[in-house]
Parts: sequence; structure tokens; C-alpha cells
Amino acid sequence: QVQLVESGGGLVQAGGSLRLSCAASGRPLSLYAMGWFRQAPEKERGFVAAIWFNGGSPNYADSVKGRFTISRDNVQNTVYLQMNNLKPEDTAVYYCALGGLNTDLETDYQYWGKGTQVTVLA
Repeated sequence: QVQLVESGGGLVQAGGSLRLSCAASGRPLSLYAMGWFRQAPEKERGFVAAIWFNGGSPNYADSVKGRFTISRDNVQNTVYLQMNNLKPEDTAVYYCALGGLNTDLETDYQYWGKGTQVTVLA
């Protein structure tokens, strides 16, 4: 059974940075695309970033381009989301997901973590 565990969330001032991690167990990450999604209060969950199995072809939502960077370490079986220049509108629960394609579609991901809270203060 695949387990994904996110960490690294927290409280930060606008303009600050956080790095989220997602540790996987049960499957080698090297076989899968990985994605990050987020859900703000009273909003639907939405796409943030995704990366192909070999670390190539990163894909970002327009709202985070130039500020967020997705990366992965297949030896450590971990995927990361470096978030810089954070804004209050980035406040959300952030979820990592494992799937077959590095798309922005939730349905392309088969396994999900439970999420980590990111709160950005104005």
C-alpha cells in the first residue's frame, strides 16, 4: 500500500518561504509522476505543480510560476515544493499525489497524502 506523508507546512509572513516535503513508502517514486495540489478554505482543491518520474517537465499553475519549484529525490523517495515570495492567497492545505502523468488533473493521480497546512500572514 502506498503512503504519502507531507511535512514542512506552517505559519509564515507574506514574502517568506517554506519548503514542503512529501515522503513516500510502499512504492518506488521513480516509477511515477508526482503532483502538489492545494485547497483553500471554502474552495475546491486545485493544481499547484507536477513533475515527471525522472524529474523532467515540471508543470506549474499560473498563480505560482516563478515563485514555486517542484523537485524530487528518487533515492530518498521524496518530492519537494519550494515556495518563495509567499502571498496570503497561498494559504491552503497542501496535498501531494502520486500518479502516472504529470498533469493538472486530480483524476490522473491514484494516491494522496493527508495534507499539510500553510498559512501566510499579510
